[in-house]
Amino acid sequence: MSKQKEPDWQSGLRVGKQKVPPRICLYGGHGIGKSTLASQFPEPIFISTEDGLDSLEVTSFPKATENSQIIDSIGTLIKEDHKFKTCVIDSVDWLIEPLISTLVENSHEAKDLAYGKFAVLCAEEFREILQGLDVLRQKRGMNIVLVAHSQVSKFEDPRTEPYDRYSPKLPNRCNALLMEWVDVLAFCAMDVMIRKSDTGFNTSKTRGVSSGERLLHYVETPAFASKNRYGCPEQSPMTYEELSSVIPVV
Repeated sequence: MSKQKEPDWQSGLRVGKQKVPPRICLYGGHGIGKSTLASQFPEPIFISTEDGLDSLEVTSFPKATENSQIIDSIGTLIKEDHKFKTCVIDSVDWLIEPLISTLVENSHEAKDLAYGKFAVLCAEEFREILQGLDVLRQKRGMNIVLVAHSQVSKFEDPRTEPYDRYSPKLPNRCNALLMEWVDVLAFCAMDVMIRKSDTGFNTSKTRGVSSGERLLHYVETPAFASKNRYGCPEQSPMTYEELSSVIPVV
């Protein structure tokens, strides 16, 4: 008996894991080493929206002062021949404020930005940037690394009372979009240990003490937003060697 031919629609199905470059966001406080870590990815090129790269031996486009320059830089990496394997945007919060926010303000009348429309339009512009990075990732096989600063914001959890936690320093809609889009959201922070000391009269004082070790956190806790799609450990030392051992960088 001859083998039944597979229907045409089934021949186009994808089966199993797909080897594609990761989309990573590294976020944390000032001076923790986010840009330095991003510079250690394979053959990186930076799309810069702020100062701070002068001390790093990296290749970068001129600092962007308009959103259109970000789009043009991504387009150049898609269309032109080059040796770069990693695209870094440093930083994504400065991309949204002031570049995207200025674009939205200048291209719409004030009445069109009321009732939350400004936030929606900013998120739409940000989505276009992410779509361009997806094309870069798929067509040119580049790792995508977004660098962001952190903020402490109120987190509304329906299971408990609201509490503070660290998250990327983006407007709410853009933050939600970023967290859905990335494969890895890694919180960069110093290791902190809590110590209590007796101050007398049956009272004690609690203080945080750092060991000096810098860590990457890959799994969300009430203290910070994180995620990964690769089964990463809860945390690892903040080095490229450790990161690339758990994330499939190409």
